[in-house]
Amino acid sequence: MAAATSFTAFRDGEVFTYKVGFAIFPRAGEITISAHDRKLDGAAVMSVTTDTRSRGIVRGLYAFDNKAEVLIDKASGRMLHVKESGADPKRATDTEITFNYQTRIAQYTDRVRTGRTAEISIPNGDPMDLISALVQTRDWHLKPGEKRDVVVQFGRDFYPLSIKAEAYEDVRTPLGTYKTLVLVPRMEKDPKGLFKKGGEIKVWISQDASSLPVKMQLKLNFGTATLLLSGYKSTAPTDGKAAGSK
Repeated sequence: MAAATSFTAFRDGEVFTYKVGFAIFPRAGEITISAHDRKLDGAAVMSVTTDTRSRGIVRGLYAFDNKAEVLIDKASGRMLHVKESGADPKRATDTEITFNYQTRIAQYTDRVRTGRTAEISIPNGDPMDLISALVQTRDWHLKPGEKRDVVVQFGRDFYPLSIKAEAYEDVRTPLGTYKTLVLVPRMEKDPKGLFKKGGEIKVWISQDASSLPVKMQLKLNFGTATLLLSGYKSTAPTDGKAAGSK
């Protein structure tokens, strides 16, 4: 695994809004990802918050609300803390995980399913949450056929993934049409979780100065969720075509 490097997936003040389509429902939900610089015990950290809500007809059938916050040390790129809470018709969610890189132990706490609370060994490498791992690819500048390895945290599990650049594609979004690079994370050895069940994740990175993740897709055995960038805000000047768009 690559050595720890500074965290550059998000810029301070960036806000991404995605329209979520699922199966036959083109407006099934909305996801907003916000990034803000913070100080934690004197250190510079990035707070990345992801808000997910079902919308429209789907909300009438399945009211889903979820919020996750990840704190990442900007100098090392290491996750420090993850907190997730939410509710749906089946079960509430209230979890958090705190990382100790000196002991290589993470404390996972589940306040709903308390039996899942446990101390977890941190694998080699520095894990990232899935959203940050996907967005971080915007700064890799891969070419089709190239790949990089990451360790991704899913709840209290860690997955070693290889993210491979597949091909260039044009993608139409509510903000316009972009030339993009398609990247696909795969669990190449001993697949588990959604990868064992035939699931697939993809991200499309715009090939302009902004390098925006304009599309993401999660394929499961019961349907495919597609995220299209419908809004983008940034406090920093950029030459990207979507800067400041709504």
